[in-house]
Amino acid sequence: MMDYKLVEAFAAVVSEGGFEKAAQSLHLTQGAVSQRVKLLEEQTGCVLLVRSSPPAPTAAGREMLKHFRKVKQLEEDLGPGLGQEREGFTTLPVGINADSLATWFFPALNGYLDTEPVLLDLRVDDQAATLELLRDGDVLGCISDRAQPLQGCRVEYLGDMDYRLYCTPSYKTKWFKNIITIEGMEQAPILIFNRKDRMHGILLEQKLGQKPHHQAAFYLPSSEQFAPAIASGRVSGMLPDQQAEAYVERGELVDLLPGHVFTVRLHWQCWNLESNRLAEFTEALVTGASQELVQRP
Repeated sequence: MMDYKLVEAFAAVVSEGGFEKAAQSLHLTQGAVSQRVKLLEEQTGCVLLVRSSPPAPTAAGREMLKHFRKVKQLEEDLGPGLGQEREGFTTLPVGINADSLATWFFPALNGYLDTEPVLLDLRVDDQAATLELLRDGDVLGCISDRAQPLQGCRVEYLGDMDYRLYCTPSYKTKWFKNIITIEGMEQAPILIFNRKDRMHGILLEQKLGQKPHHQAAFYLPSSEQFAPAIASGRVSGMLPDQQAEAYVERGELVDLLPGHVFTVRLHWQCWNLESNRLAEFTEALVTGASQELVQRP
């Protein structure tokens, strides 16, 4: 039988980013935490932690973290099953893409978060990369663009986000007087979230038959600042319709490539645990998303 005090110390070192902070969170000495991690490694026969700054779990360590978070969630659900009241808050680590966080996520969950003692530990990454967080055991569930469930997980469809390439009327006049060309797209400044972002390239290939060989890229890893930056007239950029709607209605933004849409189909993937809390959160998220996102078969 595994000693979960040892596993808890290991998990704290990873989540807190060091032995000192882990000791503070567990109300132990730093030496005691270090000793517990060492003893766990001896018992398992595996190196679980790379002693870097900050410490990082090895492949075996990630499997240990995944196991620990599953057990912890099941233990939190055990109390009500024994007739005991839930005490305090439950923390749910969730992977989410930045655009969902900036638009529909909290409106979808407002009612649930207002009534349930749940704290969210949100880990932000691209919708194509959040699955890594789930696979590594960093989160209990994630919002992803993948419909195929990971092994040991279940998946629920949330809805669609439609993206278009927007700009101001003055930007369009300055860079594209008559027609959108590949040469023009290579010269005109374009706003890109980060170097993982490929949406604009796919949309331009749909329109022009090829991707630009190079672009005047302006990188801005902040979904909240995307619309204001595009509305400044300095750049064009991809926006979900939810963010662009008000700007379009005021005539501040126009669709640079009418008729061309990049659709991201969002899904909720979570561990397939018999956890009431996780099931309740999943139900609230799916129900809320159905009211905030475009629903398609």
